[in-house]
Amino acid sequence: MSPTLRVGATGFGLIALCYGFARFAFGLFLPQIDAELDLGSSLSGVISGGSFAGYCIAIIAAAALTERLGARIVAISAAMLAAIGMAGIALAPSPAFLAFAVIVAGLSTGLASPPMAAAVVAAVRADRQDATNTFINAGTSAGVALSGPIALAMNGQWRTTFAIFAGLAVVLAAVASVALPSTRGSASSIGLPRITKPLGSLIVATFLIGMASTAIWSFGGQLVSQNLGWGPTGTAILWSGIGTGGIIGAWAGSLVSRFGLQRIHLLFCGAVAATIAAVGSGVAMAGLVLASGALFGAAYVMLSGVYLIWGVQALPERPATGLTIGFLTLAIGQTVGASLFGLLLGGPGMGTAIIAFAAIAMAAGVVRPGFSPARA
Repeated sequence: MSPTLRVGATGFGLIALCYGFARFAFGLFLPQIDAELDLGSSLSGVISGGSFAGYCIAIIAAAALTERLGARIVAISAAMLAAIGMAGIALAPSPAFLAFAVIVAGLSTGLASPPMAAAVVAAVRADRQDATNTFINAGTSAGVALSGPIALAMNGQWRTTFAIFAGLAVVLAAVASVALPSTRGSASSIGLPRITKPLGSLIVATFLIGMASTAIWSFGGQLVSQNLGWGPTGTAILWSGIGTGGIIGAWAGSLVSRFGLQRIHLLFCGAVAATIAAVGSGVAMAGLVLASGALFGAAYVMLSGVYLIWGVQALPERPATGLTIGFLTLAIGQTVGASLFGLLLGGPGMGTAIIAFAAIAMAAGVVRPGFSPARA
């Protein structure tokens, strides 16, 4: 197997596991978890935010750990943290235990992306690195898409499902131990970069779209349950649609090259706003809600690819750090957004929450990258 295929396939699997299962599957099973552990809207938002907070904690250290320990060790650590966290979710006897397990699972996502960026640089030819990175990044979609059929097959048994996910994480850790290179960077490159205009605009855009996305990632299951009366089957189908739509995100690099980063960014931020409105409106037909879910998946993964490219262009001398900053502020926005949406849902109500979060998505879209016209 060629190094490109070996690294790409392993990275795709790692991202699918850590993002699709360890991080985003919580929203898929939230109605069932809430029914068993009696969480309530506000506590659900806080716990969901804990997953994003765990991500933030881990990704802050991920670039430095990759520099010091190498891509292989950090990637294995990501898979094992996912296994431990998801096993904890499966066994959770109380909301407090669940919150801790969700945070541990969230840590895995923070560790997953930077080592894969380093592995791609080390093992893949320069002219194939962008395509490999965007392919790996689209692994999120595969994880989300697979979580739906698995949930259907398990008939909404969330404890058993997370136990299966934990077992898969152990298997992937073993695969990473033999498939990824042991790379180390220069310790002199560790440190905070200077905040330029492109980097500052990246921080603002990712924070805002991160906030907005939690309306679906954290509360999509709750919204269709309350608005349409959907049970586990309908929610699982919605999640599969989100994941399947997200596969389009693998072409982020090609679209940016053809139409420019700024146009693609605005277009898909608008798509996120539209899907939030459709899924949360309470008046959309089931078919429109499912189509909106697929559009949300496509838009979210496309935007994460856009932010990957944006971060690398904003900090070309330290591409892994540029990626880390963009993904970190995306997660910080999700941490804030999950808690805020839960508070709005439990206070002013669903209509206010939906309008506010759709507006936040549009606000992200008008942020300009700050590059020269040729690069934007």
